[in-house]
Amino acid sequence: MRAVVQRVKRAAVSVDGESVSSIEKGMMVLVGISAEDTEKDMEYIGNKIVGLRIFEDDEGVMNINAKDSGSDIMIVSQFTLYGDGRKGNRPSYIRAAKGDVSEPMYEKLIQYVESRGFSVAKGKFGADMAIDMVADGPVTILLDSERGF
Repeated sequence: MRAVVQRVKRAAVSVDGESVSSIEKGMMVLVGISAEDTEKDMEYIGNKIVGLRIFEDDEGVMNINAKDSGSDIMIVSQFTLYGDGRKGNRPSYIRAAKGDVSEPMYEKLIQYVESRGFSVAKGKFGADMAIDMVADGPVTILLDSERGF
């Protein structure tokens, strides 16, 4: 499982011009799920999301996690995180899980983060979404359960 975590001042998701969800200060998390991902991968990414200390303390040091900073979390599924561009110019998505596998894992990740005390805003799985966000910093962190970062 892969995730791109961005610290944001605000973020909103819409589908066909209709608002789906939005957050204020917090984390925008784009999640890619591979066909090989297990509950262990989901828990690894979930723990990283809730534990990342990317919010500033009183001294301006990134030392506070989302919960302690009162920040929101938005999680959006994005299969293109498993795009492989090593051969030619058209990415291959062969490692990305199909919807019947990735959607339940995506929902489990959301439930996992919610079980840690968060109300999670989310995108619409499988939809062509418009994401409007204002990056804060910018702070962008790449997580990968397979590689352990």
